Amino acid sequence: MAWFDVCPADELPPGTVKIVRRGLLDVGVYNCGGVYRAIEDRCSHDDGPLCEGDWEPEDCVVVCPRHGARFDLESGRPLSLPAFEPVDVFPVELLDGVVRVELPDA
Repeated sequence: MAWFDVCPADELPPGTVKIVRRGLLDVGVYNCGGVYRAIEDRCSHDDGPLCEGDWEPEDCVVVCPRHGARFDLESGRPLSLPAFEPVDVFPVELLDGVVRVELPDA
C-alpha cells in the first residue's frame, strides 16, 4: 500500500467527489461535510461503476447509477439490494493541505 495525492483540499469542498485512477483501480474520494472517504468505484452487484452515480452527502452514502444499490462510504457495506457484498474502502488523510488516499501498489 502507498499514499497517493488526490488533489489540494480546496478542490474537494464538502459535498463533492473526485474519481481517481491508480493502475487499474478507480476510486471515488468524497468530502462528507469535512470528513474524507474513499471507496472503490465498482458496484459489488454487477461490477459496474459506482461513483458516477448520485450520493447523499448528509448520510455519506453513494447510490449505484445502474440499479440503485446504496453503499455506506465509511465501511463499504451495502445498505440496500440488489447489492449484498461490500466494496473496498481506503484510508484518506489531509496532509499539508493535500487530500491523500492509501491504495494498493499499482
